[in-house]
Amino acid sequence: MITGITLIVLSLLAIPSIILAKKPNAQELLDKITPYQGYIGIVFFFWGIYGVIFSGILGLSWMPTWPIFWVTTLAVNVMQALLGFLLGYGMISKHVFSKSEEAKKKGEQLLAKLAPLQGKIGIAGLFVGGWCIIASILFYG
Repeated sequence: MITGITLIVLSLLAIPSIILAKKPNAQELLDKITPYQGYIGIVFFFWGIYGVIFSGILGLSWMPTWPIFWVTTLAVNVMQALLGFLLGYGMISKHVFSKSEEAKKKGEQLLAKLAPLQGKIGIAGLFVGGWCIIASILFYG
């Protein structure tokens, strides 16, 4: 359930324009969080990558036994990695990609592909996070 809540918060950080259109007084809260957005993004990027590797790929043995759990876990981790990359690109570029010009170029290409989709990815993250919460209540009481 905590994972679903954190994914929802991360998704809300990725779609500030939609939040502000619905609730204009949210700007004050977003201004407080903005300086930490890069740190939040980089943590969730690496946490999502870790989850995709260990829960998704190495956890393929869960598929026959718990397919809904496996798909939900994989979807949550992919969303965390994508949203984390979008939110933390500045820090990721500074600390990770700065060592290799080729890595920096590939990171910029990936950002160019994902940036126009940030709102859609954020909304998808809201749905996946909501499903994660519902699934944890249904399956784990």
